[in-house]
Amino acid sequence: MVAATIRTIFPQPTAGLVRTQLDTVADMLGAQFPKVKAMLLEAKEDLTAFADLPPRHWKKIQSTNPLERVNRGTKRRIDVVQVFPNDDALVCLVTAVLLEMHDEWIAFPRRYLPEGSMGEIYRELPESAPALPNTPNAPAS
Repeated sequence: MVAATIRTIFPQPTAGLVRTQLDTVADMLGAQFPKVKAMLLEAKEDLTAFADLPPRHWKKIQSTNPLERVNRGTKRRIDVVQVFPNDDALVCLVTAVLLEMHDEWIAFPRRYLPEGSMGEIYRELPESAPALPNTPNAPAS
C-alpha cells in the first residue's frame, strides 16, 4: 500500500503537481508511518529533481535502460577475459567498451533525449564569463 501510494507522485503532469503530490502522500502516510513521512520530506529535493527538466525527458530519466546496456556490454567482455592481471587492465577494458558505445552513438545519428528540448536545459554562457582556475590559458590570479 505504501509503495503504491508513493508511486502516485511521479506521473503528475507538472513540476508543481509532483511536489504537491509528494507533500500530500507524506501527510497521508504520516499518521500511520511517521518514519516514511520523514524520509519522503527529507528526500523531497532528490525525489522531485526530475521535474526541473522538460516533461518530454521524464520517462527517459526514470529508465535505467542505458545503464543496463552499459553493464551488459561490460559484463559480456569481462566474462571472456575472466582474470585481470591488475586494476589497470580492467580499467582499460571498461574504457574500451565505453568508447565503443560512444562511437556507435556518434556514427549512427540517434538521440536519447530530444535535441529541441535540450535547448531548454542548456543556456549559453555570457562572453564575459570568468575562466575556470587550473585550465589552460586561464589568467594567473
